[in-house]
Amino acid sequence: MKGKKRVRKADSISTFLGSQASVDGTIEFQGTIRLDGSVKGKIKSSGGTVIVGEKAVVDAEVFVGTAIIMGEVRGTIDAEERIEVYPPGRVVGDIQAPVISIEEGGLFNGNCAMKNTSTTPNTKVNSSQNSTSFETS
Repeated sequence: MKGKKRVRKADSISTFLGSQASVDGTIEFQGTIRLDGSVKGKIKSSGGTVIVGEKAVVDAEVFVGTAIIMGEVRGTIDAEERIEVYPPGRVVGDIQAPVISIEEGGLFNGNCAMKNTSTTPNTKVNSSQNSTSFETS
């Protein structure tokens, strides 16, 4: 097949936590997990994707490859690849990822850090009360 690009299909959901379920502790997973219930504790995956559904309430430290937020997250999110917040998603806490996207209608209150990857230029954001400056090296 010359000239055709291979398109990677989105990972299918391998684990699901329903809206009536709750977990108090640590969730470790591979692949993609969708949370629609309540989680308190830690969520960990090396390269995995967590989807926080609209009805989900997560009070946790989140360490994943990708985080897609449509519900409520209170705590830290550290993603290796990206964080996406879609309405009516709410994040209260600190987030860190090389790519961060917050759609109009999504809510974020906390600190944000854009971490470097080998394909992302070294970018620093400095802010003060009156101005914001961007430095690229």
